Amino acid sequence: GVVEACLLHMLKRRAAGFLRTDKVAALFTKVGKTYAVAGDICKKVQELLQQVESRKNQANGQEPLKRQGSTTSKTPVLTPQAIKHIWVRTALIEKVLDKIVQYIVDNCSKYYEKEALLADPVCGPILASLLVGPCALEYTKLKTADHYWTDPSADELVQRHRIHGVHGRQDSPSKRPALGIQKRHSSGSTSEDRFAASAREYVESLHQNSRTHLLYGKNNVLVQPKDDLEAIPGYLSLHQSADSLTLKWTPNQLMNGTFGDSE
Repeated sequence: GVVEACLLHMLKRRAAGFLRTDKVAALFTKVGKTYAVAGDICKKVQELLQQVESRKNQANGQEPLKRQGSTTSKTPVLTPQAIKHIWVRTALIEKVLDKIVQYIVDNCSKYYEKEALLADPVCGPILASLLVGPCALEYTKLKTADHYWTDPSADELVQRHRIHGVHGRQDSPSKRPALGIQKRHSSGSTSEDRFAASAREYVESLHQNSRTHLLYGKNNVLVQPKDDLEAIPGYLSLHQSADSLTLKWTPNQLMNGTFGDSE
């Protein structure tokens, strides 16, 4: 959506097409006539739209085709949001959006007014450069609304790790810095110590996810759950999401992977 807003900023009426309601489609189609990469995207988008249209027709009453038909399952399921931004989305997934935007910037006088964002000698090339990173990614799995879930508790993460066993994590490629937690009751067993370190590393990872940003973390913060209980040391962290701040605290026992007999 943001990329589309940049592409539409002060787009010439002739470039957008006088009668076209979808100005992004008109722009891509016009660029595709002189730039082969954009031309390929135009063909792929037309194919996707035809497949979506045929799926709608089959859903409207041609059940026998679904049962015999084999092509329905191969047709990609696109959400209304994906169809709305299908031109930019397809170019992004095909890893050519940065090249198309760069071509538009290089030939901006054909498509844009002088005051347009993409006609700016600084902002235009910057936008094309910023799209190089997203175009280098593999979009094999895209998040949808039903993929958002709450993070499991630290206890559940440790229990899952125990089920999977210790051996898979001994040569972990991602080495995170230790939190400096010392084990109070060392058993002296090498395998148990290895498990404790492995479990701690796994619990640390619960603070890292794609939807929140870790702002602050501090170890050995004391929390007193009840007046008559001794204060418990743990790891305190502050996270920022799109619309809120969240404070998390994980006991050192969970970090160490040792529960003992305490409740």
